[in-house]
Amino acid sequence: ALSAQTEAPFYEEWWFLLVMALSSLILILLVVFALVLHGQSKRYKNCNGGKTISNVEESVTLDNGGFTALELNSRHLNI
Repeated sequence: ALSAQTEAPFYEEWWFLLVMALSSLILILLVVFALVLHGQSKRYKNCNGGKTISNVEESVTLDNGGFTALELNSRHLNI
């Protein structure tokens, strides 16, 4: 007669439990990170205060072919 030695199922092995614990930790951290980012974006959206750009600022066209000109030399600072 042969004795049937059964090994423990794989879900009771130490390496499987370790992999599941680390996977769960990573998933929880991702969810917390997503919630924090969502909360910050909502806070910044609410801090806008309803400021909108007027139609005059939106309809500004550039005369020099679409390139903005930096005129730093014409700016005089009083020290």
